[in-house]
Amino acid sequence: MPKLLVQLSDTHIRLPGQLAYRRVDTAAFLAQAVASVLALPQAPVAVVVTGDLTDFGRAAEYVHLRSLLAPLRCPVYLLPGNHDDRAEVRRAFPEHDWMRQTGEPFLQYAIDLGGLRLVAIDTSVTRAPHGELGEAHLAWLDDALAADRQTPTIVAMHHPPFATFIGHMDEIGLQQGGRELAAVIARHPQVERIVCGHLHRSIQARFAGTIAMTAPSTAHAVAFDLASDGASAFEMEPPGFLVHAWSETGQVTSHLGFSGTFEGPHPFHDGGGLID
Repeated sequence: MPKLLVQLSDTHIRLPGQLAYRRVDTAAFLAQAVASVLALPQAPVAVVVTGDLTDFGRAAEYVHLRSLLAPLRCPVYLLPGNHDDRAEVRRAFPEHDWMRQTGEPFLQYAIDLGGLRLVAIDTSVTRAPHGELGEAHLAWLDDALAADRQTPTIVAMHHPPFATFIGHMDEIGLQQGGRELAAVIARHPQVERIVCGHLHRSIQARFAGTIAMTAPSTAHAVAFDLASDGASAFEMEPPGFLVHAWSETGQVTSHLGFSGTFEGPHPFHDGGGLID
C-alpha cells in the first residue's frame, strides 16, 4: 500500500471571527479540509502546508492556525509564504524542532518520511509579495539534495518557479533565482516533484527535468484569467488539496482532492454485474 503526503496550501487564517476580504471564512474552510484529510481511506504519513498560513502574519492568527491544525494525527510541516512572518511561525510552534535546521532568517528543512524525502526551501521576502532564491538558499538546497541521491524527493516551496500565465500572479512570482534553481534541480534526478502554493489553483509544468505543480487553496481560488492584464480577483471554486503517494518501488503519483462532504461512494456493480 502506498504512503501519503498531503499538501495543504494558502490557508490565509485570520483572527477568530474575521473573514478574509470581508467574504471568506478561511478558518471554516481549513476545518473542512482537515476533516477531509482525516476521512481519507489511507491516513497520511505527514501534512505539509506550503505557505500563506495566515493573512497578515499576526501572532494571534498563528495561534488560531495551530488550533485548526491540531486534529491532524500526523506530523505537520509548515512553510512561510508572502503573507507570513517567520518569527511568528517559530513562536507559535516552538516544539517543532525541524524549524531550526537552518538559522535565521530562513525556514528550511529536510525530512525523511520513510521512502520519500521532503526538502522545503523558503522563497519568501520580508514585507514583499514576490519570491526570491539567493545564493545561500540554493547552496543549502544543493547540499540537502546531495546528502541523499537515492531516495525519491519532493522539494516544497511557496512561489512556483514557472510562469503560470496568470499575469498579476506572475508579477509577484519567483522573481530571482529561478534559473539557478533549475540548475540545482537538474543535478539531482531523484527530485520527483517541486510542489508549491501561492496560486490558489492546481497547475502543472515541466521544470528542470521534473514536474513542478501548485496546490489549490483550502479556501478561495485565484480567478482563472490568462490575459496578461487580467484583474487581480478571486472566485469561490471548490477548495481542495493535493495528495502525493509513493510506493516501495519509488514511484510518486500526485492526486487532486476536494475538501467537503460529497455523495458516495456508490457501487459501479451489483450482483448482476455493471449496474444498468
